[in-house]
Amino acid sequence: MSAPSIGDVFRARRVLGGLLPPTPTWSYSALSATLGADVLVKHENVQPTGAFKVRGGLNLLAGMSLEDRQRGIVGYSTGNHAQSLAYAAGHTGVSCTIVMPENPNPVKAAAVRARGAEVVEHGQNLDGACEFAAKLAAESGARLVSAGDEPALVAGVGTAYLELFEQAPDVDVVVVPVGGGSGAAAACVVAAAVAPGCEIVAVQAAASPAAHDSWRSGKVVTRPNRSVAEGLATGTGFELTQGLMRDHLSDFLLVDDDTIAEAQWIMLRDAHTLTEGAGAASVAALLAHPERFAGKRVAVMCTGANASESELRAVTRLPAAQAA
Repeated sequence: MSAPSIGDVFRARRVLGGLLPPTPTWSYSALSATLGADVLVKHENVQPTGAFKVRGGLNLLAGMSLEDRQRGIVGYSTGNHAQSLAYAAGHTGVSCTIVMPENPNPVKAAAVRARGAEVVEHGQNLDGACEFAAKLAAESGARLVSAGDEPALVAGVGTAYLELFEQAPDVDVVVVPVGGGSGAAAACVVAAAVAPGCEIVAVQAAASPAAHDSWRSGKVVTRPNRSVAEGLATGTGFELTQGLMRDHLSDFLLVDDDTIAEAQWIMLRDAHTLTEGAGAASVAALLAHPERFAGKRVAVMCTGANASESELRAVTRLPAAQAA
């Protein structure tokens, strides 16, 4: 498994050029005032699947051999990676099975099914879904698509950061939510090549700190996986993304689930933007660690908008003091 290079990211941009338009990077004075920094929002929430991962799915399937396409793919995901694979499979005519943990976000599960993929619910969390997906792939001969250890996924996601640095070449810091780590790993690859003076800072939920603890310890570790922010809820690190983050990441922060929910409300109020928990995690990092970003020009990655109805209702019912 070779780590993707900046050349791979540029090749991915050629693949995606006719499929996905660039997403906008916008500033909101109210959001900057709330967060105490000059904040820009990279709106990956406007992708056709509602999340950034579609870039990786399309790039991965575009590079698969005809033989692999005929065998089909099996993936495992809490939702956004699943939608990415289902979307790309529909585009390329590949059969797709997704294993999701039991009782998944109904918005995400319905979207995966609507795109023609088969959804199998198995396991209490992503780790259980991963084990069952590997079993299904071995039995069927389909290609198992990892949630993190896929160079083509990282290269595809990297195109978002090429766009960001073209749209905001003077940004000081980019804050990236982490579950499996493809986004932060991609940001590291691109920044090292085209914006070496820019810091890449990762953020993960404190209730699911596997990627954070893997990076801090210098080796892949397993940790409890209890965050309600699905896109951040992974129980183990991934070798590929951890290796890329170890080479180039400036810092890795943790935020609690309550702060993530507060950040979702702030994005609604100040940036008129719907986010899921993971999509608001970058803003949560600025709320939890204001001194880290004060006085800097900061790009936050709004990675997804696929919030469930119950999640949205909970966010809009925050106590007034917390939502202020």
